[in-house]
Amino acid sequence: MTLDTIVSILNGALGELPWQTDVNATPQALVVDRANILAVCQTVHQHPELYFDMLSCVTGLDNGPQTNTMEVIYNLYSIPYNLHLMLKVVLPREQPEIDSVASVWRTADWLEREVFDMYGIHFTNHPDLRRILMPADWEGYPLRKDYQHAEYYRDIKIEY
Repeated sequence: MTLDTIVSILNGALGELPWQTDVNATPQALVVDRANILAVCQTVHQHPELYFDMLSCVTGLDNGPQTNTMEVIYNLYSIPYNLHLMLKVVLPREQPEIDSVASVWRTADWLEREVFDMYGIHFTNHPDLRRILMPADWEGYPLRKDYQHAEYYRDIKIEY
């Protein structure tokens, strides 16, 4: 199934949305507006011709202070149709917030927590959004490009 076919199915289900595609990505990607991510995910999961039943990965990306954007990238797989799809959402760096998709795929629960913990991207309506990799009292988000490494944590010198 081609990316154009997937877009056609989504347009039929959701109405005409302003899609951007990235055919150079592997797998091919749709760039989705953050306001539509939950509806798009529900549709690709429930539509009988698509049935993306597996959320393989949720990744954060910091494009740096110069571009002033961050991204959330979802890698989806349809087991019965052997289809791969990537969804990308570009967020403003000052307000990196997006709807949680944990109501669609339960695996999103921990994956979104990892992105929150490392990048500080907030997932609205997440069932338990708290740090998962770093200690609860850690300051900052280690994978952001402007992250300043602490010299001490709880009076213990941190060696890098």
